[in-house]
Amino acid sequence: MKRAVRFERRIFGLALLAGLPGTGLALILLWTGSFAPKPRWTLALLVVLAWLGIALVLRERVVRPLQTLANLLGALREKDFSLRARGARPDDALGLALLEANALGSTLQEQRLGALEAAGLLRTVMGEIPVAVFAFDAENRLRLVNRAGERLLGTPARRLLRLHAHEIGLGRCLQGDAPRTMDHAFPGGTGRWEVRRSAFRQGGAPHQLLVIADLSRALRDEERQAWQRLVRVLSHEINNSLAPIHSLAGTLSGLLDQRAPDWEEDLREGLAVIGGRSHSLSRFIAAYTRLARLPSPEPGPVDVATWVNRVAGLERRLPVQVVPGPGLIISADGDQLDQLLINLLRNAVDASLETGGAVRTGWTARDGRLAVWVEDEGPGLPETANLFVPFFTTKPQGSGIGLALSRQIAEAHGGTLSLQNRLDHQGCTARLELPVG
Repeated sequence: MKRAVRFERRIFGLALLAGLPGTGLALILLWTGSFAPKPRWTLALLVVLAWLGIALVLRERVVRPLQTLANLLGALREKDFSLRARGARPDDALGLALLEANALGSTLQEQRLGALEAAGLLRTVMGEIPVAVFAFDAENRLRLVNRAGERLLGTPARRLLRLHAHEIGLGRCLQGDAPRTMDHAFPGGTGRWEVRRSAFRQGGAPHQLLVIADLSRALRDEERQAWQRLVRVLSHEINNSLAPIHSLAGTLSGLLDQRAPDWEEDLREGLAVIGGRSHSLSRFIAAYTRLARLPSPEPGPVDVATWVNRVAGLERRLPVQVVPGPGLIISADGDQLDQLLINLLRNAVDASLETGGAVRTGWTARDGRLAVWVEDEGPGLPETANLFVPFFTTKPQGSGIGLALSRQIAEAHGGTLSLQNRLDHQGCTARLELPVG
């Protein structure tokens, strides 16, 4: 196999070849001229030395910049972005190449600085977030873990890295569906956890990112807040009933002791008030029990047109106009949907009776969703933020559970319920959306 000639030798050979005609001509003139032998040899030696010197200089002028460029690229490959080539200028080809190499070094230096800052930020975020984060390679060996993951496993990172997922008790988390919730006892805590997984690549190899979040604290906080809201509501309603009962009981006790004139009539009136407040308190407790004990839906075929027309016909205080929609049969709990639509129509009629307006209802279907709407021409909603808060009501005799119960029914069927003031007319629009399938 023929061995390739080095680039430096090729340049030197080409330089010698370029100067060979002139040097040969000069030597011929020297030997054919009328020169003495000694000056002839001296001039011939000078010509040859000049020829070789010029060839070497030309070789250096070509090879040295290339070596400089190679050293610069090697430094970039070794991630040393501080070196810069001299003689970089845009007015010649070699200077332009060096200029671009310097620009590449500056760009890579900026990118490296940005990557270091981003990595520092990522490490800070990973260390501060309260969820445990793990990264596993294709062999399910741990490659990365944050501070929360160390606390969860009760082991420092230096002892966890490169261990198999089963060796650190996370093999179950890398299997099965994700995201999901699971009850598990880790060395760092016991409770309910949310497990999420995602795939990524590093160095061309597949990796898995595992995120484990503690749901127990969030659930406890939500439970505590729910109990606080419930206690506030119950305390308010019970105190509103017990305070007058207690006051009237003391007053009636004084009447029995004094036997003042007409004491029997005052006694009857006081007992009537006590009875009314007791009935109101009993009605409140019954309403809360009804809201808390809503059973799970029992799906069955429901013809939408028949359902809407039947419930609209139950309202006798005001005729309800039904706007027909497409013929649909959905799978739902018919009794619960009746209760939901009755609540919406009752609220709409109550509002329209205040202003002498009308009530309309109808339905549409789009993208696999059924939308049932109820429009009234009442005074509108002064407060929309607390409409679905249990026991919040804008009616003097309202229980405050109708809308909360209706939304609970809608969500149990995989749907939504919303109320908002109309833009085209005075009044309000209630919109129920349910999946058709």
